[in-house]
Amino acid sequence: MTEHIQEPVEYPALYLKRGEDARLRAGHLWVFANEVDVARSPLSSFEPGEVCAILDARDKPIGIGYVNPHSLICARLLARGLEHPLDASLLTHRLNVALALRERLHPEPYYRLLYGESDGVPGLTLDRYGDVIVAQATTAGIERLKPRVETAVRKVLSPRAMIWKNDAGIRTMEQLPSYADIAFGEVPAPLLVREGGLEFALDPIGGQKTGWFYDQRGNRDALAAFVKGARVLDMFSYLGAWGLRAAAMGATQVTCVDASAPAVAMIADNARRNGLADRVRAERAEAFEYLKALREQREHYDVVILDPPAFVKRKKDFKEGALAYRRLNELAMQVLGKDGILVTCSCSYHMSREALLHGVQQGARHLERNVQVLTSLQQASDHPVHPAIPETDYLKGFICRVLPA
Repeated sequence: MTEHIQEPVEYPALYLKRGEDARLRAGHLWVFANEVDVARSPLSSFEPGEVCAILDARDKPIGIGYVNPHSLICARLLARGLEHPLDASLLTHRLNVALALRERLHPEPYYRLLYGESDGVPGLTLDRYGDVIVAQATTAGIERLKPRVETAVRKVLSPRAMIWKNDAGIRTMEQLPSYADIAFGEVPAPLLVREGGLEFALDPIGGQKTGWFYDQRGNRDALAAFVKGARVLDMFSYLGAWGLRAAAMGATQVTCVDASAPAVAMIADNARRNGLADRVRAERAEAFEYLKALREQREHYDVVILDPPAFVKRKKDFKEGALAYRRLNELAMQVLGKDGILVTCSCSYHMSREALLHGVQQGARHLERNVQVLTSLQQASDHPVHPAIPETDYLKGFICRVLPA
């Protein structure tokens, strides 16, 4: 009996220009359009999301990825070498490796399960809420691989339900539509997440991002030393994660502020759910105007928390965004008591840690106040940083003590 030997799967080749393979061989996973030898492999010959073999100018294989001819990042690498096809088995392996880390980090199944490039699957995010998975595809390649992603998720976790929350703004750069739907199963109402001994209801379809911000969990843990007996102001509160945790840690009065009416309603609901309604108040307001009004009313807090959305979404937005961060921090310091704690964060990749702190210091000096940095903040361990891909290191922040000059 002749043994059947399976031939390797062949994919269309994407050739790089001479010297353009160095960054990929150093560990990065992105190919930019100007790095492609379009004479040998015209980008127009590929369909959006099509799987390809990526080769250098000497025809030596780098690995297997997928292409989007309409994007500046025209290809992303998923596997080194050409031995393993880009199928559900490869995705299952990556998911198992990612799961092993999260199970070491967290005793309960509430975490960022898979973080794109850092977990070897560019363009895919998976968040876990017990037996429900919320997925986000941000590239044409993952959009085409959705059925294989679902197969891998079923095989590894057998969840009750899975949701595709595909409404991130970055999808427009890939010419992808915005939508959210249930991949399979039934989603419980409400969907709950547990953090720090509290339960929070969230909306995985209509809420922000994939429903919850797991990247700030470790930073919220750090509040304990600063909020006991304190009056706390939580700006850009979303579902009240920072504010409710501060209340649970002993804050005597917490005001949570968000511009979204549904978010404010859910803050109040989550406060009741956790027996904290007597200490937590939810306000709907635009952040800058609210802080200005507090300043005029001469209101003061012991702790002010700033966790805004990204003000610098593109490199060209830096100057305007940096000014917004400075203004925000200066307004916050104006409603801090004489020996107050400022928690300030930025999720803008293009806003460096140094630039954020520079804005805080500028604001402090303008107000004739002194700042002491007590703790540097970064994204949680279930959002691991890929050392060759600085774009995976986006969250930064500080816990500061703000004193009179």
